[in-house]
Amino acid sequence: MRALTDSEARVIGVLLAARPDRERERLRQAKIPRSTYHAVRRRAYQEHWLEDRYVPHPVPLGRPYVTFLLIRPFADRLEEFVRTVVADPGAVVVWTGAQAVLAVLLHAGPEDGPRLAERLTRGGLSPTPTVLTVRADAPSVPVYFDFEGLWCHVAGLPGTLAYPHGLGGGSGDEEPGGTLTAHQSWALAELLRRPFVAAEQGRGGHLVGPLGLPFSQRRMLQRGWIVHRTILDPSRLPPFRGRSADQIVFLTGAPRSGARPELLFSTLTRESRVYPFLFVVGEDRWLLGALGSGTPTAAGTPEPARRPVLPTLREYLEGIEILQGAASEFAIPLDHRYDRVVPRSSSTAPAPAR
Repeated sequence: MRALTDSEARVIGVLLAARPDRERERLRQAKIPRSTYHAVRRRAYQEHWLEDRYVPHPVPLGRPYVTFLLIRPFADRLEEFVRTVVADPGAVVVWTGAQAVLAVLLHAGPEDGPRLAERLTRGGLSPTPTVLTVRADAPSVPVYFDFEGLWCHVAGLPGTLAYPHGLGGGSGDEEPGGTLTAHQSWALAELLRRPFVAAEQGRGGHLVGPLGLPFSQRRMLQRGWIVHRTILDPSRLPPFRGRSADQIVFLTGAPRSGARPELLFSTLTRESRVYPFLFVVGEDRWLLGALGSGTPTAAGTPEPARRPVLPTLREYLEGIEILQGAASEFAIPLDHRYDRVVPRSSSTAPAPAR
């Protein structure tokens, strides 16, 4: 696998920020010629280093609870386990590896996630999973599949532009509270399916951003009902200057008395230089997802001193469990398919899983 160039690293960093900037501003941030920028952007999507998605606020969809399942599956039941999770009508993201499976589900009630976990365990498909069900109208998911911080660190870029992006939280006074009109449901579903329709039609992934959207969909973006995101696929990304993020690490633990998630996040990013792509704050357990390197730093490029990671985590969490695996071993049978949970109308047909 060839290494990324400096120009490719810069463009990836700018795109991962997913800011609603005009192209002129993105060119200024990337600091490369226009023709190089456009060529690199097109290549990043053709090689599937990056994928664009539209991520909705779960509350307007009538799904105010988000469940995260994390588990080390039984090897001989993995396929059946994945089929069962993907078939759940609330499932929107599923990552599967030999050592870890992560699933994200949007639910109408707080009991739906634990009920699914119990069914999986009772059916012999898995050991007891870690289950975190959190409210989507609270700041429970401050980081949600946001790889900008990690990539800026790997590429040595000077700071982030928008990290971290979360999921849910407050969405303004105009939130419809799960009562979308038929037209709003249709417009939202069309926007959520936009990247997948473009792929089916052979249009490049770099052409599905918010530029040129109709007014009704732009209005949803303005209200915070939905956001445009650019998401990295760590299993496909080449190394840069001998550095790679080729290990996916999931960590859970119970918060210690008085532990504050914002302080843990600040300490990890500023002192340990660890940039979680996922951070979920449950009442009794927290979940972090991060990328690491399975290869040593190239000779002559030593890492500057940083605060040790595991002792830092122990200051905030207890009963820590870690699951990890090589990024190349992970598959994504359900890739941010939020269109599956949009309230159906006569004009919206069910979408396939991937």
